[in-house]
Amino acid sequence: QVQLVESGGGLVHAGGSLRLSCAASGRTFSTYVMAWFRQAPGKEREFVGVINWSGSVTYNADSVKGRFTISRDNAKNTVYCQMNSLKPEDTAVYYCAAGKFYSTTSSDYESWGQGTQVTVSS
Repeated sequence: QVQLVESGGGLVHAGGSLRLSCAASGRTFSTYVMAWFRQAPGKEREFVGVINWSGSVTYNADSVKGRFTISRDNAKNTVYCQMNSLKPEDTAVYYCAAGKFYSTTSSDYESWGQGTQVTVSS
């Protein structure tokens, strides 16, 4: 397994942007599929986006398509989530996750970060 640490969350006005980073430990980062999930208060954890091991294939949830971009830098053991045109409904704790399967299901992921808070004010 890899250890994951997210950063980059914060408070932003609606329409603003943030870039989340997720740094991974270990030498096997490039073999993992990486994903972002989020969880708002009182709601279940929700899939945001996923990227394959090489970074050549990505898929985003409909709720963030056209606004969020997932990317990765295997040389830096880091995956990113660029979030533009943020909306108040994007407010949540954002988690990165590592797994062996290209999946939108949280239970398919074996390693999780501690989460970073994103708050979008109206």
